[in-house]
Parts: sequence; C-alpha cells; structure tokens
Amino acid sequence: MCPAGAESATSAPGAAAMGPLLLLSSVLLLLLGLGRAAPPEHEVTYLAGLPKQPSFRHFSGYLCAGPGKHLHYWFVEAQSNPQGSPLVLWLNGGPGCSSMEGFLKEHGPFLIQPDGVTLKYNEYAWNKIANILYLESPAGVGFSYSDDKKYGTNDTEVAHNNYLALKDFLRLFPEYSKNDLFLTGESYGGVYIPTLAEWVMQDPSLNLKGIAVGNGLSSYEINDNSLVYFAYYHGLLGTELWKDLQAFCCSEGKCNFHDNSNLNCTLKMGEMIQIVEESGLNIYNLYAPCDGGVPGSLRYEGDYLITHDLGNSFIRMPLRFSWRQNLFRMPVARRKVRMDPPCTNSTAPSMYLNSPEVRKALHISPEAPEWQVCSFEVNRNYKRLYMQMNEQYLKLLGTTKYRILVYNGDVDMACNFLGDEWFVDSLCQKVQVARRPWLYTENGENQIGGFVKEFANIAFLTVKGAGHMVPTDRPLAAFTMFCRFIKNQPY
Repeated sequence: MCPAGAESATSAPGAAAMGPLLLLSSVLLLLLGLGRAAPPEHEVTYLAGLPKQPSFRHFSGYLCAGPGKHLHYWFVEAQSNPQGSPLVLWLNGGPGCSSMEGFLKEHGPFLIQPDGVTLKYNEYAWNKIANILYLESPAGVGFSYSDDKKYGTNDTEVAHNNYLALKDFLRLFPEYSKNDLFLTGESYGGVYIPTLAEWVMQDPSLNLKGIAVGNGLSSYEINDNSLVYFAYYHGLLGTELWKDLQAFCCSEGKCNFHDNSNLNCTLKMGEMIQIVEESGLNIYNLYAPCDGGVPGSLRYEGDYLITHDLGNSFIRMPLRFSWRQNLFRMPVARRKVRMDPPCTNSTAPSMYLNSPEVRKALHISPEAPEWQVCSFEVNRNYKRLYMQMNEQYLKLLGTTKYRILVYNGDVDMACNFLGDEWFVDSLCQKVQVARRPWLYTENGENQIGGFVKEFANIAFLTVKGAGHMVPTDRPLAAFTMFCRFIKNQPY
C-alpha cells in the first residue's frame, strides 16, 4: 500500500526545499519496510513463452510513488553475483512511454519475438553485469496507475514520484540499498534522469555513482537547431530549401530554427518538418524501413484512433501542432485514442503483456489498464517545465563525484547526435581525451563502434549505425559501451 502523506513536489528541488521532503519520505518508507527482504509475493516463478525458466530471479509488482500512485516495475537480478553488482534504474521516455519497451525490445534478458507469444534469451542483456530495475513511469503509463485515474503531471512531480518509487523499491529490497546505483534512460529520459538525479544526490542513503542518457532530449533549442543541419547534410533537404532556410532563419552567422517568428522562416520550416517528420521517413532510424509502410499522421484500427507523439521537436514553432490538437476536439474523434511511435510496431509486446497468463505472472493489478507502448492521455496532458538540462548536469558535475555518459545512435532524428554533442560541449567542461573512434570486438575482430569525447566526469559517445533505440540496432556495441560505463573503464 502507498503510505499516506508522502508529499508531491511542486517546484524544482533545491537543497533547502528538498531536505524536509527527503527526511519525511525516508522515515515513512523505512518504518513500513524495516527488516524486509525481497518480497516473495512479487517473485515471478513462471513466465510463459520462454524455452526454459531463467537461472536468475526476477520480480514484478508495484511501487508506491506518492498517495494513490502505483508504478509497475519489473526487476531482474544480475545473472551472476547480484549482491556485488550495481543496481541500475532504467526509464524509457515519451513522455508517456513504457519501460517494458526497453525490457522486451532493447536490453532486457528476454526479447519478444514477432509472434507476440515467444520470448528469446538476449545474448547481450544488460543484467549480465548489473541488477536492472525497469520502471513504468509516470502513473498512467503501461501497467502503472493512480487510484483517482487522473494522469495530468509535469517534470517536477514525475522526478519526485520516481524518487519515491526508488525508495520504495529499496524498502522492499533492502539487500540492494548499499549497492552502487546508476540512473539510466532514453529519449525523454533526458529529462527524467537528470531531474531524478537532483533528488537522489541529496539523499545520503543512496549510493549514486552516475547517470547515462541515451538519445536524450537535453535542450529543445539545441535539438531543433541541430536537426535542420542533420537533415541537410544527410541529403534530406534540397539545395533551394537549404538556401531559403539560411536566408530567412539566420542572421549574422547564427540560425534560429527553434522559435523564429519570421513568417518566411516559419513557412520554410514547415516544409522541412514535412520532409523529416511527416513524409514517411523513420524518424528513429533514418536508414531503417518504416514498419507497416509509410503511415498517415492518423489512422483507424478497430475502435481506436491511432496517432503518434505530438513531439519533442519544434514545439515552439507557430502552428506546429494546432491542426492535430483541434482534431481531437472534433466529434468524429471522440473515440479511444492510441499513441504509437511512428514507424514502429508494438503489436508483439502488446499481445504478450496483455495476455491473462502474463498479467497474472507479473502480478498486474486488476485496476491497471490494458498495456500500450505509450499513453496518449499522459502525453497529451503532460506539462513540460524544463527547456534544457544545463542546470541539472552542472549540479552533478560540480560535485566531481559522479560519472556521466551521454550516448547517441548516429542515425536517429528524434534526438539527434549532433544536438546532444552540442549540448555536452555547452557545459564547458575540460576535455581530457579528444574525440576519437572507440572499438568493440565482434567475431574476434575489432570494429569501430562510433566516436567518443571524454571530459573530466562526462563523456559523449556515438554508436555507429544505431538509431533512437541503440541496443535494438547495435546490441553488442551497446552492451560493450554499457560494460565500460558501469565498470569505469576507458571507452
């Protein structure tokens, strides 16, 4: 049960403001769970679809994230020496998308197969070297829910809810309370992870060692501006459009594609957005096909109106989303809406996770909704409070205690590598190792995994040929990168 009285944050946490909340949260959770070990009622003893059951333990259930908020988790122990291995939290992004995507399609120990029934063991599962906690956040995402069924939230509240859920996990699993802790995530995890780290770094009971963010949204302005360059130099924009963008959106050697009020710039940016985001290119991997073929912006499937994320790019561009937002107010659209990431196929994980046998095995509450990869309701009602993450990163870097990895697949357009490299450069840290290729070994041969630039406590790394979901596209390279980060080895 969720403890009554665990407060929600309403503003960005500072050390003074966080102190009483941290103390209250810690005391409540400690009193509720003193002396308990891994909850046997959460252990998954049989999971359908596997050729054989795993040798390592795994658990699924709910964590308290504040009054009436129940966040679903799936925790897999390390395949060897779990007591001596670090604890890694993983969050997918959205906002509003499920971390079961990370589990079943990226780096979890079991990967869903196209039939939606079968699971295959993942040769490059990240729990080979770490205990991984997959958390569906915020409430309303995946199997997570709130008692009042109200799912409007914001960055600050989510950070505090995730902190409370992490504390509740350690109440249920006190044997991991002293293990090294890493916070990791992807996409809008670029906001979730640094804002959560602000809470965690203030709590001396948590042994935070670092954070890793993959293809993260770190700055709306930098992400927008860099995407235009990415698109042009990857051959997506013609010379004439590029010249017009330079003429109408740039002045004195500086371009503003982010929130430019010049009408001509706005019109040309509309052409650019149409090509990059709405023509049928796979925004998550430029060189991958679009699953299901070139989609329309909207389609119908049974009782559902299917749309995709209203977007993390060009949110300040005039008229950017007005047509789609207006559509959902029309009577024709007053039906159930499902939000699927464009050019991806969530049929298999949806089939698997929604089967009664699997829901029972994972101890899913009857109050939980049907599982979907992303929640339209959460996404549509989410309030984005932070336009950039500089302050959060500089807090972490200022302590000199934590190591940070920012990594990007280099053919992703949703959160492109160029923007995240510009963001890391903007933190003005001292370069320790100049940008260079990094290597991994495949079939006994060294291969270039991408490029890396290392600073005092932060590294920026690309993964060659990978898109938004790096472990899906380059599993061995991603696992090599993860091992070196966790073990604090040179990349």
